[in-house]
Amino acid sequence: MLELVNITYHPQTGRKKVLDNINLKINENEIILICGKSGSGKTTFLEIIGGLTDLQSGRIIWKNQIVNARKRRWLCGMVFQFPERFFIGASIGKELKFGYKSIKGFKIRSVLNRVGLAKINLTDPPEKLSGGQQRRLAVAVQLLRNPNILLLDEPTAGLDWSMKNDVKDLILRLSSENSIIVVTHEPELFQELRSRKFLLTEGRLKTLGG
Repeated sequence: MLELVNITYHPQTGRKKVLDNINLKINENEIILICGKSGSGKTTFLEIIGGLTDLQSGRIIWKNQIVNARKRRWLCGMVFQFPERFFIGASIGKELKFGYKSIKGFKIRSVLNRVGLAKINLTDPPEKLSGGQQRRLAVAVQLLRNPNILLLDEPTAGLDWSMKNDVKDLILRLSSENSIIVVTHEPELFQELRSRKFLLTEGRLKTLGG
């Protein structure tokens, strides 16, 4: 279980706190949905959990131990909004292998199977994939790191409705092995997804029904 205790973040250039004394417990294999307007702090929230931005006060606890930013980077796998813009591999295979001295082929195939890309050609460039497939590839890249928690920033942004539903179904399947935190400005898309839903507004999390 991951626990956020009194998390506060106030950017130096801002007049208000982006996150104000937030408390939240995330259970294993649970989906947490965070919605809110643009600029409400949703991405910052994920970056703090994932150890990419330093929190200014509060604690983040994993299995009863406080974890610093470095440990959270190992604990979490973050997929940014429009991750396909950051692909650097000349091929899908190279994208998956980037950063590893060696990695077993069966591990790559296992991860691709988890995200529904078992039949893709690893020699193709990532740009050849559809928008939904590119999001799946970005998730696969993170899954190779064996994270306990997946952090998904606007995973359906820019996709058509059929691709959005594919991504939603993927999130549901992945939750059998990972805790998942999704931030979105499209909460209506996830209404049928069993999850705890929150609204991030004025730095606070408010519980939503459904």
